[in-house]
Amino acid sequence: MTPEPYFWEVKTLQEMSPEEWESLCDGCGKCCLYKLEDEDTGEYFYTHVACRFLDLCSVRCKVYPQRQEKMPTCITLTPETAGQYKWLPDTCAYRRLAEGRPLPAWHPLVSGDPQQVHRYGRSVKGMDLVPEAQADLDNLEDYIIGD
Repeated sequence: MTPEPYFWEVKTLQEMSPEEWESLCDGCGKCCLYKLEDEDTGEYFYTHVACRFLDLCSVRCKVYPQRQEKMPTCITLTPETAGQYKWLPDTCAYRRLAEGRPLPAWHPLVSGDPQQVHRYGRSVKGMDLVPEAQADLDNLEDYIIGD
């Protein structure tokens, strides 16, 4: 007997319910880090500076339902825009599916374990993050995460 396909394998991003859409987030926390773009190359660099609303222990947004009101620069991903944000990590489910790529084996929807993203080192959990209130936001290049 052939197993049922996963919803993300048979639905487009636009066809997903709000619950399915939200479940795509792997909880890595990378979208909550300040990023810099090299204007010449278009390359993005993540920094160690975390949004004031990122819980540094759980790496989840503390104000998720109200994030747009509390942080107007916070981007709301939509099925229509998910493929446009090249600053999303290569591992991001929204980006991967928008680009026609599968979810990785460690993704919580595949593995069934929301902690896998952390165990596989795909999240910011355990990183030496700097809360934005303690960072020099005029010199973000000083906080770029090295290779």
